[in-house]
Amino acid sequence: MAEALHFTVGGILEEMARRFSENDALVYPDRNLRYSYQQFDALCDRVAKGLLAMGVKKGDNLAVWATNVPEWVVLQFATAKIGAVLVTVNTSYKSTELDYVLKQSDSKMLFLVDGFKDTDYIETTYDVVPELKSSVIDELNCAELPFLKNVVYIGDTAPEGMSSFSAIEAMADQVSDDELAAVKATLDENEVINMQYTSGTTGFPKGVMLTHHNIVNNGFNIGECMRFTEQDRLCIPVPFFHCFGCVLGVLACVTHGSTMVPVETFTPEAVLKTVAAEKCTALHGVPTMFIAELEFPGFDQYDLTSLRTGIMAGSPCPIEVMKRVIRDMNISEITIAYGQTEASPVITQTRTDDPVELRVATVGRALPDVEVKVIDIETGATLPAGKQGELCSRGYLVMKGYYKMPDATAAAIDDEGWLHSGDLAVMDENGYCKITGRIKNMIIRGGENIYPREIEEFLYTHPLVSDVQVYGVPDRKFGEQVMAAIKVKDGSSLSEEEVKSFCNGRIANYKIPRYVKFVDEYPMTASGKIQKFKLREMAIADLNLEDAEVETA
Repeated sequence: MAEALHFTVGGILEEMARRFSENDALVYPDRNLRYSYQQFDALCDRVAKGLLAMGVKKGDNLAVWATNVPEWVVLQFATAKIGAVLVTVNTSYKSTELDYVLKQSDSKMLFLVDGFKDTDYIETTYDVVPELKSSVIDELNCAELPFLKNVVYIGDTAPEGMSSFSAIEAMADQVSDDELAAVKATLDENEVINMQYTSGTTGFPKGVMLTHHNIVNNGFNIGECMRFTEQDRLCIPVPFFHCFGCVLGVLACVTHGSTMVPVETFTPEAVLKTVAAEKCTALHGVPTMFIAELEFPGFDQYDLTSLRTGIMAGSPCPIEVMKRVIRDMNISEITIAYGQTEASPVITQTRTDDPVELRVATVGRALPDVEVKVIDIETGATLPAGKQGELCSRGYLVMKGYYKMPDATAAAIDDEGWLHSGDLAVMDENGYCKITGRIKNMIIRGGENIYPREIEEFLYTHPLVSDVQVYGVPDRKFGEQVMAAIKVKDGSSLSEEEVKSFCNGRIANYKIPRYVKFVDEYPMTASGKIQKFKLREMAIADLNLEDAEVETA
């Protein structure tokens, strides 16, 4: 078994700054910004002191609503150095969702950038916090958000009522090194340091409370699975607000003295350009990102020969895409990771020396010091190898719980400490897992259990299919029917009849999609998870299945 790390999030950065002081820690080529580990650690100390000067105390919840800007990474470590909890806000949120998270999290401060895509963060914040515009800086008093005392702008000129991020750094001189050291001495690795809101593909988002110990050790083990050293340089285009960015990305690097090379907002061109310019050895992404990179018109112009490893995760990874990533992007040691935010987040991961067959067909085996079992969804009994059931995990990685939601916590973590994933899986005799679907996504057609993942993997073998999502829609006769939303490769065309013909004789008739829809985009969360429930809602409206929905609910 691997030896657990006993560092706080700030402490592991300090350890790497001591061991690899001159190594690049954080690089933004477009900004001409390059911090060594020593410089980055010193900057995080300064911002930590600035936060103390502003009155932030250990245990305070501070929300950050921003794209992958440098200040985000600085905040991740600066807040950790003083024991403040970083509350990560989804970049795609609108006013109602922002209002919900600020209220539910009891956040004392909100850090924000100008906006993202079609959302103006400044105007949205004024909508949610109407008192802000006319308030004196540092003296915000909002009736609906009694905890919120300060809104901090990440940018040049702070809008009305907001502090500026640069002012925090300037306030560092008001706090001595001894005062900061005294706060650090009170920290415990088992205290909550990070609050991630679940993507909300169903229901209201829940605040997942993660500790220093949770995410430092998960980040370390993730990096070990990729054989990270201080020589590695990771391109991080996945959002920091999600565990994929701040744990699989940031902490996998920092626990190994590796270099973080973030992409502020994802475009396939920005990723390819960054990898080539910075000679990145590793690249992360959800499958849709890798697909976009592979299909980018100028793909062949970029030198990707420096790439060796990385992670594809976040949603089921199509086998055909995985093969192309290995072959065309030179990522011969690409790994697949599977997990959930409540597990800090990675539960299983393939290893770089696993045979390609295992890396394309499974999500790997348990990380070190993690227990995994598959249980019968009816009885809760542990199932033998080869049997399908719910995947559960136990160990250092399990969250402290959901913030202010004891009932939801008790429903997720049983009396023996097992975290229930809600995912269907099959585990082989060597511990390698295949995720076969979500319990709630299972399609039941005329009494037959149908697992969308199986049909998706089959349809990916069609030469003209770029991406596919399979889900159930209501049906009066059978209860549910199978529907497929297909993205066709650029410059190609495909018909519903051709798709069904491709399936005939190759998969069981009841698995052949009754409906086929061709799409350009899927409804997604900002972390790259496709929202199948929205696809289902759209299909019900498009196909006039409202009556069937009522009858089969």
